[in-house]
Amino acid sequence: MDGSKSEFLKLTIAFAFASLSASTAISLYLWRRKSNSIPNGDASDKIKELEASLKGVLEKCAAERQGRIRAQKALREALSGTNSNKNESSSYPMAPIAVVHSCFSTRNGTPRQPLLVPLARSSLIFDSARVPQASLEGLEGYSHCWIIYVFHLNTDLEKLWKHPSQSKFKAKVRVPRLKGERIGVFATRSPHRPCPIGLTVAKVEAVRGHTVLLSGVDLVDGTPVLDIKPYLPYCDNIEGAKVPEWVKEDNALVIASVDFSEGFSSSLANCWLLVEKKSLYASPDEFQLLIKQVLSWDIRSVSQRSRPHKPSLQTDDIVGNRVVDDASRVESFQENEALENGGEVISSLSSDTVYHLILEGLDVAYRMDSTANVSVETVTLASQNTKSN
Repeated sequence: MDGSKSEFLKLTIAFAFASLSASTAISLYLWRRKSNSIPNGDASDKIKELEASLKGVLEKCAAERQGRIRAQKALREALSGTNSNKNESSSYPMAPIAVVHSCFSTRNGTPRQPLLVPLARSSLIFDSARVPQASLEGLEGYSHCWIIYVFHLNTDLEKLWKHPSQSKFKAKVRVPRLKGERIGVFATRSPHRPCPIGLTVAKVEAVRGHTVLLSGVDLVDGTPVLDIKPYLPYCDNIEGAKVPEWVKEDNALVIASVDFSEGFSSSLANCWLLVEKKSLYASPDEFQLLIKQVLSWDIRSVSQRSRPHKPSLQTDDIVGNRVVDDASRVESFQENEALENGGEVISSLSSDTVYHLILEGLDVAYRMDSTANVSVETVTLASQNTKSN
């Protein structure tokens, strides 16, 4: 039985129950009003008869409800293909109901936690075929909402389709706040999990038709969304909750200062003419403030921070048991860095490193010194290859 037939059956039963109950109740009421003109014995018998009829209707409806519950349970078991190993066979009807249009073009630079970058904006665009517009009515009354989504850019998603004995699932992950020390994945918010599902919270700015405007997000552009739920302070904010000491190390990833080069504003103004129509921001100044908020936290990977400011190799350095010149050395270095850092291409110039942050399709180049001071140098249109990485 498909969904429409099931819903029709439920409505039919409910209507029949309501009709029978109302009819019996009305009949009972009318007979009681006429009881003064009917001999006591006859009126009493008729009332008992009607009460018995009502009781029978209620019992029948209860039995039908139990039958529906049993049928639905049998249908769920049939669809999930229940066998001896329920954990492997169970499946559920889940599919993305919305997609995120975010200011973060790539994983690199996307905040590790929500609300760290207040200006980080996104549009949550719902699939009108799956989600009626009325489903979002009332959401604008909440200041924040929970978002359940999929880590769709994980580099190890293919492992999840393999048998557990072949998936090589890693029980421990490297934690940025612990300087790369490994800890159990379920004690972290790492995206690399047995089920690649994420949970975050964001500020609700507005609801417009099938679109919800959010801020303070930590979601990369194109993220599939499975569900949203309103944030409820009275139960979601747990008083007295505790966390391990390493989680409290807020200063571990804080940047000392963020400064912009003299020519940055002019280069941003030139790029802005090409992106402003699609931008989530009203002006270049607002976009520049976003850059500053994002880079106020150390967004580098653990491997990058473990070897900052590597001195440049000399012309006759040996790479992979072969002698290379400067051009080959830089190219090889960039390729290795890109693979190790989730696709982020960085370049080594003299004794420091140039990092690249991609926001709304713009490539922001910056450097960082040994005392965690960031210098933002230029902004250009990101190449298609950089966006795909």
